Amino acid sequence: MPVTIPQLRQWKQQSRPITVLTAWDWAIAALLDQAGVDVILVGDSLAMVALGYSTTLPITLDEMLHHTKAVRRGVSRALVVCDLPFMTYQESAQQALHSAGRVLKETGAQAVKVEGGYPAMIDTIEHLVQAGIPVMGHVGLRPQSVHQLGGYWQQGKTPAAAAEILQQAIALQAAGAFAIILEHIPADLGHKISQQLSIPTIGIGAGPHCDGQVLVTADVLGLSERQPPFAKPYANLRQTITQAVQDYCAEVKNHQFPPT
Repeated sequence: MPVTIPQLRQWKQQSRPITVLTAWDWAIAALLDQAGVDVILVGDSLAMVALGYSTTLPITLDEMLHHTKAVRRGVSRALVVCDLPFMTYQESAQQALHSAGRVLKETGAQAVKVEGGYPAMIDTIEHLVQAGIPVMGHVGLRPQSVHQLGGYWQQGKTPAAAAEILQQAIALQAAGAFAIILEHIPADLGHKISQQLSIPTIGIGAGPHCDGQVLVTADVLGLSERQPPFAKPYANLRQTITQAVQDYCAEVKNHQFPPT
């Protein structure tokens, strides 16, 4: 049976952990779905892991739509969520409604994700939810604000910063977000937020007490050149692929492939 948004809230109530991974094309999405991942996020991280950019900022809405369509074609069970990229929702609620509407209409994704919990973003999320568009929030380290934050550093380390992130999470829930990503914050803060909210928290570098966990699939598979401190590679596909290609090249050059 397909995963639904009400089911995610039910799983939180049942203390059933939620699994989330990212995807950027049909092949990866189909494998994740068949493996039983609950939520597949078409994250703007694909700007870095699939398109070669140094940050998530350059990716466009049209590029996100293109990749989300491919992902959606590979998925029959998991809930598909699409990131709204930088400057496609920050200008106004109307801009956000237009961008999110395109995602749902053109790709078949069931929800969008936006970063931040500041007052203007809360108003925008309320506007989207009132229009019937499911929204996943995102607080803590916000990659689209990398220049403002001064890098990909852990957030919420001081009492004041932790209190601000907690208040943003509470405000996102009140605005109608169905779940919240907690990225790169202290484990005790992730635990506190998860206890106070009735909607699921999905941690990435936020400790073991969140209601679910998300990682970038390239990190899980060992495809990334550099691993973030909170990621765990479950394979080393960089090495496997490199060795396979080297073996192929060697056999071709030595007239061993194709076999006679």
